[in-house]
Amino acid sequence: MGEIIPFNNRGHRARLREAQLKGELIRLWRGKLEHGSFCGYVAAVGREFVLLWVVGDSIGYDGLYAMRHSDITELEAPEQHHRFVERSLALRGIKPALPDGFPLDDIRQVVRAAAQAAPVIGVHVDSEDESEVCYIGRLLELEDDGFNLQEITPDAEWLTEPSFFAWDEVSTVSFDEPYAQALCGVAGQSPVMAQGGPGVGRAH
Repeated sequence: MGEIIPFNNRGHRARLREAQLKGELIRLWRGKLEHGSFCGYVAAVGREFVLLWVVGDSIGYDGLYAMRHSDITELEAPEQHHRFVERSLALRGIKPALPDGFPLDDIRQVVRAAAQAAPVIGVHVDSEDESEVCYIGRLLELEDDGFNLQEITPDAEWLTEPSFFAWDEVSTVSFDEPYAQALCGVAGQSPVMAQGGPGVGRAH
């Protein structure tokens, strides 16, 4: 069983970097945002964000998640059941494909790099009740105070008006997720955007 480390000290980035170097399977919690946890491999560690190659509940690849250090409340390294998970992945030929040089020092870098790596990204924002809400779509443009996204609804339909997100409201950026890829595949080619101001999209 791995050691569970409360994230109230200055050494947590070093422990994440150690897990990255060792190739350890880890589990982390974000107690203020959700009741569950994330399991996966550390792909990169930056000043503000950590990039995690996520293993889902079906013991398969579930996408890459760039999460704020400030949201992480606990870390277990190695993950308690890592031997089972690692053997299951190996039996199915699933190996972590970790991106090289992914920038994680600020949210602008993260959004830009994620959009370059995948056709659509997941934008997770802080809601009023402090839990996350996720929007999926393609990046349109970056602005000084935020960015615009053309969203896909949960019914795999493209919205024709852009949605604006402020930099400081984004807690997580995900990409290469099977769910988002499925939405993109069913939605097909994105339509021409309508003229007008940013709208409000539909959470996933």
